[in-house]
Amino acid sequence: MYRKEIEKYIEEHKNEMIEDIFTLCRIDSQKMAYEEGMPYGRGPARALTEALSIAEGYGFSIRNYENYVGAVDFSEKEKQLDILAHLDVVPAGEGWKVTEPFEPVLKDGKLYGRGTADDKGPAVAALYGMRAVKELGIPLSKNVRLILGTDEECGSSDLVHYYGIEKEAPMSFSPDAAFPVTNVEKGGLAGHFTGEFEPSNKLPRLVSLEAGIKVNVVPGKAYASVEGLERNVLDETADQVEKETGVHFELETTETVTKITAVGTGSHAAHPENGNNALTGLLTYLLKLPLAPCTQVEILKKLSELIPHGDVHGAGLGIAMEDEISGKLTLAFSLLKVTEDQLDGTFDSRCPVCSNEDNVLNVVKEKMASIGLTLHNESMKKPHHVDGNSHFVQTLLKVYEDYTGRKGECQSMGGGTYVHNLKNGVAFGASMPETDNNMHGADEFAVLEELVVSAKIFAQVIVELCS
Repeated sequence: MYRKEIEKYIEEHKNEMIEDIFTLCRIDSQKMAYEEGMPYGRGPARALTEALSIAEGYGFSIRNYENYVGAVDFSEKEKQLDILAHLDVVPAGEGWKVTEPFEPVLKDGKLYGRGTADDKGPAVAALYGMRAVKELGIPLSKNVRLILGTDEECGSSDLVHYYGIEKEAPMSFSPDAAFPVTNVEKGGLAGHFTGEFEPSNKLPRLVSLEAGIKVNVVPGKAYASVEGLERNVLDETADQVEKETGVHFELETTETVTKITAVGTGSHAAHPENGNNALTGLLTYLLKLPLAPCTQVEILKKLSELIPHGDVHGAGLGIAMEDEISGKLTLAFSLLKVTEDQLDGTFDSRCPVCSNEDNVLNVVKEKMASIGLTLHNESMKKPHHVDGNSHFVQTLLKVYEDYTGRKGECQSMGGGTYVHNLKNGVAFGASMPETDNNMHGADEFAVLEELVVSAKIFAQVIVELCS
């Protein structure tokens, strides 16, 4: 019902939609220093003010929640559907070639610029879905609200503020991922652990080790310094371990100290199997060297047994598990710093729906304690699951199939979306499954036709769920 009218309306207003997207994408809305009345700084507040002004210009009722979140309402009727999008962006970064980050352009059917895909383009597509329903005069018996946040990239504290004031709608989706529907998001444990030990001056010895840049990144490089080892021993061991692990070792010797760089392959921690962990490769190498016995080395040996090279499912820690809904637990050893007298490390685990604190958190605590380390986490991120057979999800899938001719099916992911903590929230759009938008990278783009069809889909979903 109303499909022809919706498609015609969106096509006729496509150029206006592009201009509204560009208006928002010209604003640098990365998180900035706090200013009075602007919790995330001037950029996000400006983007929110501009977006609400655009929506108000189309006749919608708006509300600004102290520059944390903005809301655009179709009507004052009973809540039914919330659409959550965000206007903050990651930093511009380097390497842009098609255009400057905040000078959006349309080229070869793609909108280039920071935020075009994540998430200003989809936010405007959702707004145009609402606008189509409104201006076509399609009657709704319940309300749809577009929620525009400003802190998704840095922890979603904006939603904590918003849902401290408002209740969730019965149904929520966020166009901040890809079609079809992501209804399962794994839980997580970013396990932070430390240990202390008496320093030892016995040679040969490990002077220091440092690896990792972020908890959610598999290290592509790792570094260590050792003292008192012959170069031929270091070289022979490097050749042996490279054959075993695929990690390459670069050595630089000055007098009695050798600096070691382990070179693997980085990847996102949600998919550690796509990388080759330089950190665990470096530990494998160091522990094959004839280092003098000491507590530091003993703890590292035991730690390497708990998280050995190539173990991306937590078998060594005793937490390997999987279920049909969300797949296998994944684990990446992502950060480690070792000095003469202490150790500080973090791993990133993405945990399936069957996980909980008893079978993950408490197990890891006991394992770490057994080797003299302390796991500091007191809780873990719970998995998120919305019934794929519900009327809500099935309606999203059916509309997606109708407008794209593709098969609609539910999917799970290791990361978390903007709706992870909402009881009945899923990710829905706004790019096609095969599209890589360079999200968070240089030359971020959104495919114009994907945003256009997204606007059509969102309009139809509003009609189906709110009529």
